[in-house]
Amino acid sequence: MSEQQEIEPGEDGREPVFNIAGIVLALIVLCAAVHALRVYVLTPRQDIELLVRAAFIPLRYSGTYDIDLYAFTSPVTYSLLHGDILHLAINMIWLAAFGSPLANRIGAVRFVAFWIFTSIAAVLLHYFLHMDDAALVIGASGAVSGMMAAAARFGFSVDRSGNRRAFAGPLLPLPVVLGRRTVVVFLAVWFVVNLIAGLGYLVPGEARAIAWEAHVGGFVAGFFGIGLFDRRRRHVRH
Repeated sequence: MSEQQEIEPGEDGREPVFNIAGIVLALIVLCAAVHALRVYVLTPRQDIELLVRAAFIPLRYSGTYDIDLYAFTSPVTYSLLHGDILHLAINMIWLAAFGSPLANRIGAVRFVAFWIFTSIAAVLLHYFLHMDDAALVIGASGAVSGMMAAAARFGFSVDRSGNRRAFAGPLLPLPVVLGRRTVVVFLAVWFVVNLIAGLGYLVPGEARAIAWEAHVGGFVAGFFGIGLFDRRRRHVRH
């Protein structure tokens, strides 16, 4: 049986207005600052130079590029870059929603490690499918997708007692996760939406602008890898 706790919004019956984990807020500020730097400070030439160095480029590893420092850093730094304000806003909203309870569950250090892990996994899958592609991959979507997948492994159970929302209960084994209708519906909707995006129906004519393979890579890594980062790795007996 799952150790399920009855949860209340707080002592006064209301949830805090600002309920974002410190490390999540720091990452949101960092991503916003990077985007502001690109838009308001750098010249177009400087912005291109930054993108070439910090974005993930598959051809960097299978073309005529020299393997340099950026070949090792860009599989992570790309996640701090965003194409426009809408791209940034959407990722930061989902980061706040799914990242905060995860960060409160596993702690700031493990959360950063999880961000790095899912970011690398995201572009790793993208690379294997597009080795000769020179298009730049940017955005935190891979890491955020990993957080969504991690939420599913906890059955979306959140402890709201006190001021720190955190995923509650033990890490659910796969048979239990896949036996829950809410989780299965979420997984189905998530993959269908990404399939539609990959086919270009969400943004007609811009199918290549959405790196849906990276979303899938981050999601799979988060779904199967969250146990490596969870401080309370207790499983439901079934």
